[in-house]
This record gives sequence, C-alpha cells and structure tokens, in this order.
Amino acid sequence: MSLTAGKPSAGERIFDIFNVLFLTAFAVTTVYPFINVLVVSFSTPAAANVYGIKLWPKDITLEAYRSVFANEYIWIGYANTLFRTVIGTFLNVAFTVLCAYPLAKKYLPNRDLYTLIIIFTMFFSGGLIPNYLLIKELGLLNSRWSLILPGLIAPFTMIIVRNYFMSLPSEVEESAKIDGANDIRILTSIVLPVSLPIVATISLWYAVSHWNAWFDSLLYITDPEKTVLGNVLRKIVIEGSSQFQNFETARPGEGNTVTPDIIKAATIMVATIPILCVYPFIQKYFVKGIMIGSLKG
Repeated sequence: MSLTAGKPSAGERIFDIFNVLFLTAFAVTTVYPFINVLVVSFSTPAAANVYGIKLWPKDITLEAYRSVFANEYIWIGYANTLFRTVIGTFLNVAFTVLCAYPLAKKYLPNRDLYTLIIIFTMFFSGGLIPNYLLIKELGLLNSRWSLILPGLIAPFTMIIVRNYFMSLPSEVEESAKIDGANDIRILTSIVLPVSLPIVATISLWYAVSHWNAWFDSLLYITDPEKTVLGNVLRKIVIEGSSQFQNFETARPGEGNTVTPDIIKAATIMVATIPILCVYPFIQKYFVKGIMIGSLKG
C-alpha cells in the first residue's frame, strides 16, 4: 500500500505486488506443514501413505484421536501442563507486575542500579550445570515447582511492563495519593485496570512459554507421573519410546487401525490446538500492549 497521497507510482505498485506475493508465499510455507499434519491425523493408513500435497483428508477417520486419548500418558501430560500453565502464568504475571511497578517510579532509590542488574541477567547466566545444581540444592528436583519458580520473572518482559507503566500519566496516581490511597491500592484499582493490554500480552507470552516448554522437565523431572505434555510428545514423536506408546497400531490385514506416523500427527495436533485457541481472545490487546510497552518509557 502506498504511503503517499494520490496515484501510486509504478515503482510503488511493483513493490506492493512483490510484497503481497512474498508474504503470500511465506504464509503458505508456514501454514501448509500444519495443514499437512492435520490432514494426516484424520486419514486412514492408505490415504496417509499417498504421496503428494494433502489439503483435505480423503478417507476421514477418528481412530488416531481415539488411540491418543486412550493413552494415559497423554492425560497425565495434559494435567501437568495445565497446572504449569495456569499456576505458572498467574505467578509470572503477578511477580512481573510487582517488580515492574516500583521500577517505573523515578523516586525509587537506586532505580537505575536495580534495572541494570536485571538487564545484566538477560545477557549472562550461570549456565546449565549451575542451574541444575541450584535446583538440586533447593530440593526442587522431581517437583512441579522446579518448572515454575526458576523463571518466575522474565527480564525482557519485566522491562516491557515497566516501560508501559512509565507511559501512564502520573497525575492520576498523585490525585489518588492526595485522597489517601496507598501504592497497593493505586496499583490494583487504578494502574492494572488501564493496563489490561500489556497484562494480556505478557499473559499470552508466559502461557505459550509454559505450554511449549519441555527441556526443563527433561532435566528436573524423573517421575513419569509429573512429566509435561511437551516431553510426552517428544518421547512419542522423536524417541519413539515404547513406555509412552500404548497405542493400537495397524497390523497386516486390518484396515480400521492407524500407523505410528498417524499417531504422531494426532499427538502433535492434540498438543498444539489448545494453545492456538487462546490467541484469538487476546489478539486485540496484543499489538497495542507490545507497541506501547516497547516504545514508551
């Protein structure tokens, strides 16, 4: 789209056409693998093994999903992931806001020093082994809290929220203080209600991060009853672990069954679709929150 008034020039029209074609090709290459996995998950073994582009399942069957939902480890992974996502996101948002709000105040003593220390952690960390030893010494090994507490506050996200709070007019808070409101009352009754876009944005960030995380579960969790869905998905799709594959797969001469590849496709969809369903409800806050939080302050 031309940014100048009047009729667009030939160069601008060529740029617009190239831009549309490039973004369309990029969208297709991004969406098609997801569509292919979705189609395979609903296909019979014969249809899934046919070569070519798959945009719609020819022989629709739900056998793969019946097999996936009959696997107890899928439900165990779901329960642990839901616990991690709900509790973890709530604690993440709460502590991020509680950290960002005072740092947004210019009258906070040593504010710049505290901010510099937090920013320092974005570039330097102890590494994998020190983190593991820390979790071990804290007694959090094989505990669900080892998946939540170490990443309670993301420095980058906290800076975004801090900048958003700094963009809010200070006159409203000053008038509330004159009326006798303390900082906690101002935060909960004035600041947070007008900060819904940034709160929704960071909630989505944290929720997606928790839902997709699996590596920390691989490191800190040894009990299969506490493993998260991402780790179950990894063991089924990548490792092919027999412990996590209690499925009825296709046998010679049987047509109403599924193959391991179809099981993997259905497992991927089961693990992916729930978090995708959350995004449309937060999308209207997402762009506004991230733009204001990153550019102001």
